[in-house]
Amino acid sequence: MLGRLRPLVASLPLAAVLSAGLALPAQAAQGVNGLRVSDRVVKDEAAITLGKGGVAHVRETIVYQFTSAGFERTFTTRTHSSVTRDRVWKIENLKASSPDGGPAKAAVSSSGTTTEVKLTGGAASGQHTVVLEYDVRGAVNPMRGAEEFRWTAIGGWKVPVAQAHATVDTPAMVQNVNCFAGALDSTIGCTQFYTNHTHTQGVFSQSQMLPDDNLTVVVGLPAGVTGGKAIFERRHTAATAFSVNGVTASALGALLLLLVGGVVGLYMLRGRDARVVGKRAAEGDHGHVTGEEFEPPNGVRPGQVGTLIDEQADVIDVTATIVDLAVRGHLLIEEDDRGTTGRLDWTLRRLQRPGGDADLLRYERILLGALFDGREAVKLSALGGTFATQLQRVRSAMYDDVVEQGWFARRPDTVRSRWTIAGMGVTGLGIIATVVLAVTTDLALVGLGAIVAGAALAYGGQYMPAKTARGSTVLAHTIGFRAFLERGVLPDEGMPSQQRIALFSRFLPYAVVFDVVDRWARTVEDAGVRAEGADNLYWYEGPAEWDLSRFAESMRTFTLATSGSISQSRGM
Repeated sequence: MLGRLRPLVASLPLAAVLSAGLALPAQAAQGVNGLRVSDRVVKDEAAITLGKGGVAHVRETIVYQFTSAGFERTFTTRTHSSVTRDRVWKIENLKASSPDGGPAKAAVSSSGTTTEVKLTGGAASGQHTVVLEYDVRGAVNPMRGAEEFRWTAIGGWKVPVAQAHATVDTPAMVQNVNCFAGALDSTIGCTQFYTNHTHTQGVFSQSQMLPDDNLTVVVGLPAGVTGGKAIFERRHTAATAFSVNGVTASALGALLLLLVGGVVGLYMLRGRDARVVGKRAAEGDHGHVTGEEFEPPNGVRPGQVGTLIDEQADVIDVTATIVDLAVRGHLLIEEDDRGTTGRLDWTLRRLQRPGGDADLLRYERILLGALFDGREAVKLSALGGTFATQLQRVRSAMYDDVVEQGWFARRPDTVRSRWTIAGMGVTGLGIIATVVLAVTTDLALVGLGAIVAGAALAYGGQYMPAKTARGSTVLAHTIGFRAFLERGVLPDEGMPSQQRIALFSRFLPYAVVFDVVDRWARTVEDAGVRAEGADNLYWYEGPAEWDLSRFAESMRTFTLATSGSISQSRGM
């Protein structure tokens, strides 16, 4: 009995071993990336022949274990050699065949740095042999008196490769060979590499390659044996898109000439004003008093002065015109009693002059009509939020006036608008051109130059309104008059007090434009203090207990409040 049991007991360890051995493939059935281990390359052999021009003809024999139809072989055909250049390998004339019914329909596609060969058709399972034949250009590179052939002979598989073998036949004796296994930039040597007995063939082998591993072969040859050269292509990046080349350099040069020409043109236009002012400003540097009457330089009124000097009809120019209309007797400014009303406010009261409105210019008529709108009086605070729309009409009429006076050939605001719109248009086109050129070419600097040109055009357009010769002369006299007002000194010996106050008042609207209102308000104030019984001006009345000693502060506050009220837009 015991004798019979011994063989059975002895067989138990052997059965356990066999069971474990059979279980290993089942436990390892699941592979990398969802592929089963049975999907694998049993053997991959590449026979490479170097020819003229460095073209390598490859015959690759692949023994593949299938569990599904077809497979993919990926070649790395582009690497970044610098910021702007790629080294390129070109695969051409590819064809596939299978002696035992494997997939032989090849489709080639390139994307990024790789070229993919997808094989379909034929048997959907089992072990089959597939033969790929193709030419490789760009694998030979001249270097330091020699030629080097470098190519990833085997790789780009998503499955393991049991055996990899490559041979490289050359037209001359091989000087040296080497090979690397693993990643593309691996420095780990392959299993075996050597040359044949005639030194005209390099032989390379690698066992048990993992998915995505590569076998890169290197063969050194004497210089000029094949005459091959590496292929480099310019890579389109942000650096290349904005690079300087012949076209972009020419465009930037033209832009520079255009900008210089624009500066010269502006100097010719604006320099004339500076030259005339330098020569003739002294002619206006006096009080412009004839006898006992004030005569403004060239008959220029305060609102015209502001538009002439900075070529803009500003709110302060309209405020100065309101003060001027009061001084000239067309309206009366009454300061309300803050103690009674609880706030600081003024009443503008329309006056009828004996001579009527014959002395009014068009913009002054529009201003008076907008202020009163058929009323005899209006609160300054009531203009806030309602007058802003009328303000544009007044300013437009002021621009028309400087053209009618012959000081400008065209309205300054129209000239500025045209140049600004043109500049914005060029800038917009430049932005679009920059984006398009950056994506498609290396000429993006041309578009960037257009953006700069458009911005310069829009900015320079603010200085394009040009005065006529007459306008430049009037400007010179006006600048001289400003110098006189800034000094704030006027001989008044022997002049009656009321007449002196009236005369000094005529200067005040110009002081508003020239931003010296405080100085001239004090001058009027001093004249009033010296005058007996001068508690008010003929054009400005204060509340009870108010006298001219408070005029400077009242005038400063009035000009600020007026500018704010007439420019205030209606709130939501």
